[in-house]
Amino acid sequence: MGSVAEERALGFGGLVSDLREVYESGRTKDLEWRQSQIKGLIRLMQEKEEEIFDVLREDLGKHRGESFRDEVGVLVKSVKDKLKNLHKWAAPEKADAPLVAFPATAFVVPEPLGVVFIFSCWNFPIGLALEPLCGALAAGNAVVLKPSELAPSTSAFLAANIPKYLDSKAVKVVEGGAEVGEKLMEHRWDKVLFTGSARVGRIIMTKAAKHLTPVALELGSKCPCIVDWLDGSRDSQVAVNRITGAKWSACAGQACIAIDYVLVEEEFAPILIELLKSTLKRFFTKPEHMARILNKKHIQRLSDLLEDPRVASSVVHGGSVNPKTLSVEPTILLNPPLDSDIMTEEIFGPLLPIITVKKIEDSITFLKSKPKPLAIYAFTRNEKLKRRIIEETSSGSVTFNDAVVQYGLDSLPFGGVGHSGFGQYHGKYSFEMFSHKKAVLKRSFLIEFMFRYPPWDESKIGMLRHVYRFDYVNLFLALLGLRR
Repeated sequence: MGSVAEERALGFGGLVSDLREVYESGRTKDLEWRQSQIKGLIRLMQEKEEEIFDVLREDLGKHRGESFRDEVGVLVKSVKDKLKNLHKWAAPEKADAPLVAFPATAFVVPEPLGVVFIFSCWNFPIGLALEPLCGALAAGNAVVLKPSELAPSTSAFLAANIPKYLDSKAVKVVEGGAEVGEKLMEHRWDKVLFTGSARVGRIIMTKAAKHLTPVALELGSKCPCIVDWLDGSRDSQVAVNRITGAKWSACAGQACIAIDYVLVEEEFAPILIELLKSTLKRFFTKPEHMARILNKKHIQRLSDLLEDPRVASSVVHGGSVNPKTLSVEPTILLNPPLDSDIMTEEIFGPLLPIITVKKIEDSITFLKSKPKPLAIYAFTRNEKLKRRIIEETSSGSVTFNDAVVQYGLDSLPFGGVGHSGFGQYHGKYSFEMFSHKKAVLKRSFLIEFMFRYPPWDESKIGMLRHVYRFDYVNLFLALLGLRR
């Protein structure tokens, strides 16, 4: 295979065929190889931690505290979890075999899919690249990773360092923009994971259809937050701390699972607004404590949302935009029009609409009228309301009395439903996303049940009835020519 530049000019055919050759050799299926790749990722994260902080600051203005919390720390924990559990996940899983197949054994064998392609996103450019990469390698695949060109420093870091820590024959990092992704999607893959917008997700699916390539999509959505009560207690302040962190401290709201808007009863809205204002003042004492907006295009997009006169009149805090520093002041809006862009499009920034309802139960009706979100958050002590949210709404996840933290739980799958995407990963689910569960049945020649075959008569049909009803006592009696 030539250089990446040469491969780009040739349409990446050599790169893909070389990866397939490596996979077909059986190299990536070896459990020791998989473990060595996971250990390489751990060393990369630990030895290059300061460089990772630097590139995240360059691309997104993230403080090292935010970078460690949301990307480095949570990722190292997750990768170590995969190393610890790989033997268990990769082992065959015993399954029940029916009596009609006696004597027989059945089990499920997880096997790698083959050569997989991962598109990562710019807002969490380390975590959204290396978490699925680790899952794909743990499952035994060869991988192409395309970092987002919108986080160029992080993309260059991954391209320079992944070959130093991982098997450069089986793991390729390809940098570039949309044209590179389009060329790569002309080839056959055994799975594609895309994280990004619904618009690009549709393009990915269309191109994947040519080869019947399975696709997992992690897309954005308008994640709602229900606030059931506020009474000036400690719990109220804790709730607002968590709402503030989940909106403005998660890449300045540029996160698919960030709170997009809040639903609250009318009587509690003034209390919520005042608590949010005071909490913002305590949390963001310096400008560098909040990440900046990605680029001027996104600054303009957010500015356009606020320029609608109907929306501008709903601003109750903040609202200033500084294109020079790529910053938007934390902004709170009260009851912007529901048909305005800010309430119909994903905000992906530090603007928080608050929508009031007569009674909190109305929030469920409101949510059911909207596309299924990636996450629903609810701050409530009401067990009946919790049960109704779980049973009557649909979303990728539901979190009560906190927000965003579900992303860091390896025990929970992460993914959307409906318009917010499909396919789940994190923890064991990352391993399973890039695995095929192969069904295996082993039978003996010792016993042969002839009632399985024609010529048919009523006695054979009766025996089959016993089998399908799990009525094994009468089956044995029938085989012996006896009746119960």
